[in-house]
Amino acid sequence: MANLIHLAPAAARIAADRPLEVRKARLSDTPQLLALINGYASQGIMLPRTEFEMAENIRDFTVIAAGGDLAACGALHIYTPQAAEVRSVAVHESMKGRGAGRSLVEALLAEAAQFGLASVFAFTYVPRFFRKLGFVEVDRAELPLKAWKDCLRCPKFQCCDEIAMLRRL
Repeated sequence: MANLIHLAPAAARIAADRPLEVRKARLSDTPQLLALINGYASQGIMLPRTEFEMAENIRDFTVIAAGGDLAACGALHIYTPQAAEVRSVAVHESMKGRGAGRSLVEALLAEAAQFGLASVFAFTYVPRFFRKLGFVEVDRAELPLKAWKDCLRCPKFQCCDEIAMLRRL
């Protein structure tokens, strides 16, 4: 599930003067990834992740780091030879307005293009953000059935209010 919603103001700040680095996630990033993602999950706007799930899927994740701190994270999860999902997009509260979310999703789209994928989709509460990046709203029935496996464990499965978005590459 790709959500671009910011953490509560109580979260620690990331220094604005640190340069941002877009890179693939490392296993050593796991504690910060879990804190960022599960912070959103506690608000009911993302699925929670476990340490085991992060280790199993770490290769899907790209992060934006500012020194030793994670400013943002997101994953490109491939479902078919043609399609992948941008999911678990989370931006640290103190990084609002600095382009971290845009840079992150652009990096994930570039990765999808390198794999030769035809399209990338996302489930989101922030369609405006994804529209700015070339995504269009679609009926979720257009998306690969495999994508629904995560939906089955979502507490909102019977009354999903996320918007399905698609970008053709």
